Amino acid sequence: MTKTVALLGTLDSKGVEYAFLKARVEALGAKTLVIDAGVLGEPPFRPDISAAEVAKAGGSNLETLVARRDRGEAMVVMSRGAAALATRLVAERRIDGIVAMGGGGGTSIAAATMQALPVGFPKLIVSTLASGDVSPIVGVKDIVVMPSIVDIAGINRLSSQILSNAAGAIVGMAGVERLKQVEEKPLVAATMFGVTTPCVTRARAVLEEAGYEVLVFHATGTGGRTMEELIRAGFIVGVLDITTTELADELAGGILSAGPHRLEAAGEKGIPQVVSAGALDMVNFGAPDTVPARYAGRTFYRHNPLVTLMRTTPEENAALGTTIAQKLNRATGPTVFMIPKQGVSSIGMEGKPFHDPAADAALFETLKQNLAGNVRLVELDTDINDEAFATEAARLLVEAIEARATL
Repeated sequence: MTKTVALLGTLDSKGVEYAFLKARVEALGAKTLVIDAGVLGEPPFRPDISAAEVAKAGGSNLETLVARRDRGEAMVVMSRGAAALATRLVAERRIDGIVAMGGGGGTSIAAATMQALPVGFPKLIVSTLASGDVSPIVGVKDIVVMPSIVDIAGINRLSSQILSNAAGAIVGMAGVERLKQVEEKPLVAATMFGVTTPCVTRARAVLEEAGYEVLVFHATGTGGRTMEELIRAGFIVGVLDITTTELADELAGGILSAGPHRLEAAGEKGIPQVVSAGALDMVNFGAPDTVPARYAGRTFYRHNPLVTLMRTTPEENAALGTTIAQKLNRATGPTVFMIPKQGVSSIGMEGKPFHDPAADAALFETLKQNLAGNVRLVELDTDINDEAFATEAARLLVEAIEARATL
């Protein structure tokens, strides 16, 4: 079956470029559906969905936006409208992929639209902003961001090749046959870091043997946010939140924070969760020269040339214990917190660079003092990567999921 690719863009300013991209996509055997999000002028060719339709879907009308000539307002409305229309097109299976291109404005509209679409649906943005921090563009979705190299301003020997590559990429993604699962297993989410890998690897094996499919999220900020979104969307039946390190970055200004609402979704949804303190002994920064001056004199570990880890202090760990207790105390579903008394990471146990019994004690004692009765507290005299700890964590989660299923 011939695939259909949506082209989303501001045709008033990028009409020539979109006409070229449209031709390249169609030359590769796909159909196109063009969505116009421009408000400042007439498009050079007729789109399949007009700017007026996009503005209406965004809660306004094109005439008002044109009259006001407020670029900021127009972008908000057109982003909202494009997201609503694209979501409907995907739900109705009228499109098989979406591609956009632009500078700051075009990228903003495209990002807002694509972040509203399901994970797994092909999404591609060719952007002048792609060489910098693309996290605002990607959000927590699988958006491919391609550097435009030159500005999106006319067709030349460089832009023609870049846009041809983009056409090939989106047509290729749209044409990939979706894998059909032979058996739909319940989904469990787990969090992992390099320093907690042995624990999560062992726990995952136990969970898979028990009949669950495990989605492992790298606790790098984006990973935590993505997991929380999937929990809220109703995909997850249980959470093995072994690695809560993103909370330390949020507290101390590290680069891998998942934001202030990490560790809240499972509690809000009433999803069974087994939580631990994985890698709460560290805050993540980039190369050594990126560490804020206020942290001079602290204990550091150079994980690699681009990652510098900073050991958390007793005071920071006490604050983390309070934060975790406050979040888990609000949980409406079965909740377990597990304490590994001999260390919360592979570099935090005795003889390792981040071994600090006083700092660990501050975390554990604060948790024990502040966790409410709805949270089951389990202490094991092991480090977090011990096989016994991992096995027990998985067992407790399976127990909680199965008990909830019988209610």
